[in-house]
Amino acid sequence: MAGRSLSGLIADWAAETRPKHLDDAALAAVKRFLLDTIGCALGGLDTPGPTAARQVATEGGNQPEATVWGVGWTTSMEEAAFLNSLAARAQDYNDIYWQQDPSHPSDLIPGVLAAAEAKHLDGIQAALGIAIAYEVEMRLCEFAQPGIRERKWHHATLTALAMPFATGRMLGLDPDVIVAAAGISGSSSCTLGGVVAGHLSMMKGVADPMAVRNGVWACRLAAAGITGPVEVFEGKEGLMDALGPEWDADVLTAGLPGTGGEPGGPSLEGIPQSDWRIVKCGMKAFPTEALTHAPISCVLHVMADNDLDADEVDKVTVHTLARAADILSDPSKYDPQTHETADHSLPYCLSAAIARGRVTPAEFHEDAIFDPRIRAQLNKIKVLADPEIEALFPGVQRCRVEITTTDGRTLDRQVDWPKGDPRDPLTDEDLRAKFDACAGSVLDEDARGRLWDAIFALEDQADLSAFQALTAPA
Repeated sequence: MAGRSLSGLIADWAAETRPKHLDDAALAAVKRFLLDTIGCALGGLDTPGPTAARQVATEGGNQPEATVWGVGWTTSMEEAAFLNSLAARAQDYNDIYWQQDPSHPSDLIPGVLAAAEAKHLDGIQAALGIAIAYEVEMRLCEFAQPGIRERKWHHATLTALAMPFATGRMLGLDPDVIVAAAGISGSSSCTLGGVVAGHLSMMKGVADPMAVRNGVWACRLAAAGITGPVEVFEGKEGLMDALGPEWDADVLTAGLPGTGGEPGGPSLEGIPQSDWRIVKCGMKAFPTEALTHAPISCVLHVMADNDLDADEVDKVTVHTLARAADILSDPSKYDPQTHETADHSLPYCLSAAIARGRVTPAEFHEDAIFDPRIRAQLNKIKVLADPEIEALFPGVQRCRVEITTTDGRTLDRQVDWPKGDPRDPLTDEDLRAKFDACAGSVLDEDARGRLWDAIFALEDQADLSAFQALTAPA
């Protein structure tokens, strides 16, 4: 439509898109990411942040619209979206997409399912909502040149803009109401990059769930008649004006799935062909910040291939991106005191890999963070920003690690993308092992099997409430 704002064009597309527009590759990806997200949420259920948030939510007396994963009770759409997203983020183990900006599109899945459950939609409609959420969020990651994270803003800023489009579609809102919701949420939810700088607080894992909650709440407000900025992206003092200067506005609307145009986006060899960006999103093999994954893989390979013990390691030199050297290796990251700082500390993650031969959720418990054997490795780690590696990013996420041993050997390893990247995806066996490890403390083997089967038959689920109930012990 001539003169339509960017948010209007996206809202029109979201409202008009139907399940028939989902291709097989996109639907398969939806199921894998849904399983991974619920698994991560069940694994993070009893960590401090989600536990505290549930205590607050139970005091609110909100309407029973949507299910809280793992506990079996219901609350409002907004609270369910927040609580489930927070649990999924708690271990920093859910998915990752990184182009100009990083994000975790699966943070939006709880908002989609909460709205779909409240509206009594079926599984295939929920699958469409998940695909829409990923599409908008991932396009927003490609939108800024350079990304907003490089401008000192956090990616929750993008989530607040993306969530209303998928939620609004699930609620059946008119496109103009969705535009209002995007304006309400996007103009009130910009998040400072400081939530992931220096010594990290719990806000690191709370920021995106708050943006998810605000996006759902904005849809409720807009449906009740509250208006919001129509040009939240391109208008005077909108996102592009306020955070300027360089943006690729076309990436938000060109070739949206089902419209017949070329989908665009990054070109990745060896992945399933699809009009939907969700097939280009990655999963996490480690419960850590994404740029730690390639270095962790290098260290684990060198240690295992050479049968090294931690005491045989004299020095570790990491050649990586400037942002990894800056954000993940500043002085605070050599003395992590919290889970949140440890899983964003490249020195700590590599020290755990050296000392324990693994990097799992157990390495971020308090006893591990202060384990003398892990901490003895920290000052062995030197992180260097490599301009040649920087020039390849984000198409190639290269890292090179050199380990010097106490007997004078130099052993090295290079990887171009981490395990879980769509070019080196988690296998079904990997995914099942991760799911079982995360969900095993909440669901027994039979219950995990029922949930697995239901997710991989999502399009056949007629009652989303019954599906959601499978996330809690019987």
